[in-house]
Amino acid sequence: MTDTTISSSSIPQNRPLPGILVRLLAIASLACMFVCVKLAAERGTHIIELLFYRQLFALVVLLPFFLAGPGLATLKTDYPKLHISRMIVGLTGMGFNFWAVSLLPLAEATTIGFMVPIFATLLSVVLLAEWVGIHRWAAIILGFIGVLIVVQPGDGHIPLFGAAVAITGALFTAWVSVLIRQLGRTEKPATTVFWFTVSSLPLLATAMLYFGQMHDAGTWALIAGAGLFGSIGQLTLTTSLRLAPVSTILSMDYTSLIWATLFGYLIWNNWPGPSTWIGAPIIIGCGLYIAWREHKISISEPINVPE
Repeated sequence: MTDTTISSSSIPQNRPLPGILVRLLAIASLACMFVCVKLAAERGTHIIELLFYRQLFALVVLLPFFLAGPGLATLKTDYPKLHISRMIVGLTGMGFNFWAVSLLPLAEATTIGFMVPIFATLLSVVLLAEWVGIHRWAAIILGFIGVLIVVQPGDGHIPLFGAAVAITGALFTAWVSVLIRQLGRTEKPATTVFWFTVSSLPLLATAMLYFGQMHDAGTWALIAGAGLFGSIGQLTLTTSLRLAPVSTILSMDYTSLIWATLFGYLIWNNWPGPSTWIGAPIIIGCGLYIAWREHKISISEPINVPE
């Protein structure tokens, strides 16, 4: 549900078990990030502040990674406009996702976030003119039915405004995945991650002049935790894609619902309602089916993409 989808332009290694374990670490880290975001928001931290410190911590963590690994030469790009577009869309999606977490119980916000692959398929038709067959169209429609089951408009179990914010966040995150797919044709993952982080900071720093404020030590610890866990999550997501193919590790992303349910119960005493337990498997199943169909098509119709 957050902007963490990273396309690997390098040839992935065939090491499924390490890839799965690293992916599980990434999902756990991002779950901890959202816990810190929700707790910090409850203490009065503005979303702009959370975004700024999330990106600032990411830069601090990522720079040594680049220097020790791929090197600064990988940061050169010939497509600055596309990176700026990715930054604007990605930052907007992250903002809505943070906002959704502050408005909704973690499990419900996470469940709605599972709409990302469904929205990504829909946007690939609109933005990239890709052909989608009847199987994936059926999965898209069924996925939206799953969301209606979870949200239950008019029932009052989930605030409709919060649900709308979460759906918007999922839509923008899916849009990011489409842009990253375009960038992945020429850019390495490190380049994409770096420019997203760096290009967003001047904009956020300007906004901080209006929204920045002082906090107590506990709130600063939560803000720092959000930045640290978010950076770890981003790095481990990238690493998992280098260890194993997306089709192998994608299903691990849905363990975020386990973390969200656990944290929601232990910290806020929130337990998902029956509608969430019914709708979540439908949304998850549709997302996995779409991923399986895309993987199957990619095998039968391979596309050679320049590094």
